[in-house]
Amino acid sequence: MILEMVRANGAVSLRELARVVQTSEVTVRRDVRALEAEGLLDRRHGGAVLPGGFTRESGFPQKSHLATAEKTAIADLAAGLVEEGEAIVVGAGTTTQELARRLARVPGLTVVTNSLLVAQALAHANRVEVVMTGGTLRGSNYALVGSGAEQSLQGLRVSRAFLSGSGLTAERGLSTSNMLSASVDRALVQAAAEVVVLADHTKLGTDTMFQTVPTDLITRLVTDEPPPHDDRAATELQALADQGVQIAVAGANGAPPGGEQAPARRASLPGPRRGVPGGGLRGVLGDHQTGAERGRVADLRRR
Repeated sequence: MILEMVRANGAVSLRELARVVQTSEVTVRRDVRALEAEGLLDRRHGGAVLPGGFTRESGFPQKSHLATAEKTAIADLAAGLVEEGEAIVVGAGTTTQELARRLARVPGLTVVTNSLLVAQALAHANRVEVVMTGGTLRGSNYALVGSGAEQSLQGLRVSRAFLSGSGLTAERGLSTSNMLSASVDRALVQAAAEVVVLADHTKLGTDTMFQTVPTDLITRLVTDEPPPHDDRAATELQALADQGVQIAVAGANGAPPGGEQAPARRASLPGPRRGVPGGGLRGVLGDHQTGAERGRVADLRRR
């Protein structure tokens, strides 16, 4: 079952594997180690991927069922960064689609996107203007790509870009498996004053073929809390913070009874904040850091 899921999706988190096979993450982790020893898959930061170093891109149906609780928590936290009357760009992806659903409640917002799914999520929102790029439709992720999309972004300037991707490392930044998607994402970045990356923990430390956003251009990363034994994800977060990326960690506890999403926990890791004197922990969190946030940062540093 585990091998079939990885072959079908390209990459699957341990949490998702444990949920599908109805067992504990400890048992799944042991089975993944055994399959890795046989050369059938590779372990990666709280998940499993196809062997060969660079993960292949999964289609939208597969991606939409991966790390759903984590994506929801990330979208909840990222939506809090958007202010009334702001103009932003939102790239393609299942996590950005979740973000768009929450942005429908922000009045006076202008959203520029190359994603049909993002546009659909905002189509009936009151007082939200949606601007689509041109381009050629890429059916695997319902995104507009190519020279038409890139040219339509020339001369555009917005406050923030919200992007996702296939992998994120401190060394190369955000990357994706498709050349056309990477090219459009780079054009989206050029249009924004700040870049916010949305990436769940399974993408931390994963490197794919085409770089979209180098680390020094990433303003903020919104991610979920890595599993307790995922030391590599915590190490990658620290490395990103050391390079000046502001880190916001969302809880992924699922929805409590009644259907209302549990509140996301937010914390930032220490690291020099670009362009701000006296960076580090106090510079990132400011003077109103809570005791819970201080404890969360300390916990990540110990991992």
